[in-house]
Amino acid sequence: MTSLILSTATRFLLPLFLLFSIFILFRGHNQPGGGFVGGLIAAAAFALHAIAYDVKRTRRLLGIDPRNLSALGLLVAMGSGMISLFLGEPFMTGQWLTLSFWPVGQLEIGTPLFFDVGVYLVVIGITLTIILSLAEE
Repeated sequence: MTSLILSTATRFLLPLFLLFSIFILFRGHNQPGGGFVGGLIAAAAFALHAIAYDVKRTRRLLGIDPRNLSALGLLVAMGSGMISLFLGEPFMTGQWLTLSFWPVGQLEIGTPLFFDVGVYLVVIGITLTIILSLAEE
């Protein structure tokens, strides 16, 4: 049995939760928050979708198996640490690239951001693997 109120609210809340999780991901780069908390918020959004609809529909909405999402996140996190090894520095040493955009200014992108993105993906993948496996039973 599906609830009309819950399914309608989920349609509006899912994009807001995901947008908020991305905000927390990027905010945590310089302040509290980051990949772990953002990943939990994103996983909560998909868990709400699974409760409101069903697990099959949520898996279809995800588009990727959560275990593969975890593996991708591990590759991104490890890759961000390996960059410093290729540059002759210790593993996980932060590396920064400054990009100049003429009308806007400068943008600094660093390996800690990619590490946070990797953690974000791992947390989403592991949390959804557990939640969706339990919900299927």
